Amino acid sequence: MTSSDLADVTVAGVSVDTRHFIGGRRVASETTFANTSPIDGSDLGNIARGGEREIDLAVAAAREAFPAWAAMPRAERAAILNRIADLVEERLPELANVETMDNGGLLRSNLRGVMPRVAHNFRFFADWAVTHLKHDDIETRGHTNHVSWDPSGVAGLITPWNAPLMLATWKIAPALAAGDTVVLKPAEWTPLTASLLADICVEAGLPDGVFNLVQGFGREAGAALVAHPGLSRISFTGSVPTAKSIARSAADNLTPCSFELGGKSPCIVLADADLELAAALAVEQYDNAGQVCLSGTRLLVHESIADDFAAAFQAKAATLRQGDPRDPDTDIGPQVHAVHFDRIKGFVDRAEAGGATILMGGSPNADLGGLYFTPTLVGDAARGSEILTQEVFGPVLTMQTFASDDEALELANGTEFGLAAVVVSGDREHAAAITENLVAGTIWVNCFFVRDLRAPFGGSKKSGVGREGGTWSFDFYADVKNTVVAPHGWKE
Repeated sequence: MTSSDLADVTVAGVSVDTRHFIGGRRVASETTFANTSPIDGSDLGNIARGGEREIDLAVAAAREAFPAWAAMPRAERAAILNRIADLVEERLPELANVETMDNGGLLRSNLRGVMPRVAHNFRFFADWAVTHLKHDDIETRGHTNHVSWDPSGVAGLITPWNAPLMLATWKIAPALAAGDTVVLKPAEWTPLTASLLADICVEAGLPDGVFNLVQGFGREAGAALVAHPGLSRISFTGSVPTAKSIARSAADNLTPCSFELGGKSPCIVLADADLELAAALAVEQYDNAGQVCLSGTRLLVHESIADDFAAAFQAKAATLRQGDPRDPDTDIGPQVHAVHFDRIKGFVDRAEAGGATILMGGSPNADLGGLYFTPTLVGDAARGSEILTQEVFGPVLTMQTFASDDEALELANGTEFGLAAVVVSGDREHAAAITENLVAGTIWVNCFFVRDLRAPFGGSKKSGVGREGGTWSFDFYADVKNTVVAPHGWKE
């Protein structure tokens, strides 16, 4: 299907342009791809399908816009980014409703947390560049070392579908604040709110070519983007296999990469834990229908409390309500796409066939049909089996027991991932002894999903490369420069 005459679709009462956004104008492609809602399979319209041609145009536009944007004082860039944040807040209900239709996330979460975080991303990094992006001068035998952060060029960004706009702006905001220009390739399953962001950028006065959007598939638009010699940075959030492919393409141009990849995080419940708190935190791992990279999906429970914990957990999980994510009483919505739904079901089916016990759930929701998979708990899985070592990215938790701290740490650190961990304990020293030996980028003790943009974020082992947040983000999106000034040679 051609897209030469395609302009927009109406989703949740909001007009969304389905074309690319390149150099400050909308650009069509020769072909399109279909976009459907995971809520009920309804048609959300056809989206322009970009490839090498559109990527070339977008990178050229970003390169042309770069010198003026890079030369703009930080405070002036920050004013534009703060205006973008203002407009996100003004359009928050529209953005939330469109994103819920597009990826099936809870509307109440999008309204209360996700979209406000979009605005916060822009405000935080805009203000950080102005007030915090500095380093004390370093004195060396009378010489002064002055550290600065220079804009690096064009940043190519490839973002995921589980929180599409928030995770895109987690990259876009620091890149723009650093003085870079951007080419974004959002996930093809959730393209809509990125297009709305382009409209917001125009209204906010962002100069043409500073932000560019190319819709399409990873194997086409994404592959062309990461192989492009015109990029100065590549940032990707997604799977380990895709990151490996991107790294190979980037290597030809020596383009620096930042990767936020998968997780298979543990949720460790120690013998001294508050069981009610432990059960509540464990059930929180079903957030966003399990489509959260940070989730502690492997419940590791001390054997002395395992039965009591399992009972408390299942009682708490039984209160979850699964259904239409637009209903404010819904706790768990659908999976994002039929392909992903089948992948989740395959993991559970293979685990059961391999001897694991389905302690709860384990199947599609027969009452709802469609892409709704019941919250699931798997026990008795063999050590080393895929259900314990590979990321399912759905509402599927596993439960294992341990007899000692050493065994808990062996289990917790026993995968190729190291993104996050949750520790539940009633004893500060005991919790500290565990966290000190966990291999993970983020560890929550007696809590979950508490995030501060001032703190570093990223994964260990195959969960990622690099850190983001605060100055760490600018260390990636900028060229960090040291200027050494001698005390002599001056003519004054």
